[in-house]
Amino acid sequence: MQNIVVFGASGQLGQCLKKVAEIKDINFIVFPPETEANILDMDAISKVFEQYKPAYVINCAAYTAVDKAEDDIDMARKINRTGAANLATQCKDHGAVLVHLSTDFIFKGDKPYPLIESDVTEPISVYGLTKLEGEQDVISILPRHYILRTSWLYSEYGNNFVKTMLKLGAERDELKIIADQIGSPTYAIDLAAAILDIITAGGENFGIYHYSNEGVTSWYDFAKGIFDLAGSKVKAYPIRTSEYPTRATRPAFSVMDKAKIKKTFNIEIPYWRDSLAVCLQKLK
Repeated sequence: MQNIVVFGASGQLGQCLKKVAEIKDINFIVFPPETEANILDMDAISKVFEQYKPAYVINCAAYTAVDKAEDDIDMARKINRTGAANLATQCKDHGAVLVHLSTDFIFKGDKPYPLIESDVTEPISVYGLTKLEGEQDVISILPRHYILRTSWLYSEYGNNFVKTMLKLGAERDELKIIADQIGSPTYAIDLAAAILDIITAGGENFGIYHYSNEGVTSWYDFAKGIFDLAGSKVKAYPIRTSEYPTRATRPAFSVMDKAKIKKTFNIEIPYWRDSLAVCLQKLK
């Protein structure tokens, strides 16, 4: 197996890829520091490709500050669209396959059923729009790509909902959590394992795939699961989105259908609460 190079290695998913690679004893995966692998710097990217000669590139780099993106559209677009296009161009020039991470935010979230890969995309935030533009550029530049859309990502690394809830639960007696946004949490360790399984299988089933943990929940029920499994005594109360306005609009229902990725790659996906229990145990 030739090298796998990860861009955005210091982020949550990048750190999970490091951990899973250690567990699976995959020693041909490379994590260049951001100082050498800025996806907006074509010269820097080119040097990484020339040095490591990757067969696969995983793009974990993204602008993910959803609310901030509403007022910082230029930077969000540079990272989420131009950066993705830069990597796709280099992959094309060097004969590499790109694994590009995307999001459920490319959907409007107004359909009451799990979304398949070919469903109409209609982002309702700058973040969602720029991630969709990144997808479209990757598709137009590079036929040999995997685009993995995921949702509600968390792990023992980085900043995420689980760690925020644990922190707030330890500081406060009660919390109000949004209960009318529905989706599927994703343990980033599970996603990292799926990515590496797809790569090491060595096939050519390129295209768009959905990946999240199995099951459906609200942010409120997700928080309740965190508190229950962690033994927290904090009281959680459900509220509507309208009671907690944010700069960016979120999809109300962004559950994604995973049948395609499970069938194509024979991947078993854990139930969200089971993976949450694993993560909480590691955080202890």
